[in-house]
Amino acid sequence: MGRVPALTTDGPVWTLDLGDDENRFSPTWLEEAEGLVARVTASTEPVALVTIGSGKFYSNGLDLEWVMAHPGDFFTYAARVQDLLATILTLPVPTIAALNGHAFGAGAMLALAHDFRIMRTDRGYFCLPEADIRIPFTEGMSALIQGKLTPQAAVASMTTGHRFGGEEAAAYGIVDGVAPLESLAAAAADRVRALAGKDRLTLGTIKSRMYADVVTALRTPPAA
Repeated sequence: MGRVPALTTDGPVWTLDLGDDENRFSPTWLEEAEGLVARVTASTEPVALVTIGSGKFYSNGLDLEWVMAHPGDFFTYAARVQDLLATILTLPVPTIAALNGHAFGAGAMLALAHDFRIMRTDRGYFCLPEADIRIPFTEGMSALIQGKLTPQAAVASMTTGHRFGGEEAAAYGIVDGVAPLESLAAAAADRVRALAGKDRLTLGTIKSRMYADVVTALRTPPAA
């Protein structure tokens, strides 16, 4: 079992390290991540948030092993995941996902919920494998992906299960840039540092209105 999420600060840049394992959304992982995101929300100083993993993965998404062991809890679990995605989507501070490695399924959706994304150049894939693993997107997840990607990128990622490397993801507009692993965290911080002083009420309102339909879909309990 890998390390749980951790939050560090460097002036206005706060970094949420998702962990050093597959960083799947187990109930324990969700509890830790929810608490740390709540700390960001409750803060009052200028903050810009970077999320990044420490190992081979940014996040591999849903904890399918836990889901298989608790089939009766799936919809409650999925609603919790969607609530976290909605929270990140409308967080009243600038956010950027630094994809240090694989971002699959709901892990890729977590990256999409950020304002910006930057991806490692040499390794790691952005992938929505649902078409291949026979798990249809929930309405909320579909709304998030389509709210963040162009129609061409949405079709290319949602219907094919294609694995996008950094350069290809940038060409499709899935990520906003690429950087070598050794400079990935710094590049992400540089992208948002100057935005940290934006008024929170204004920024939160703008995001909530930009993504109103997506938030409604994400916060509607998923159904079969």
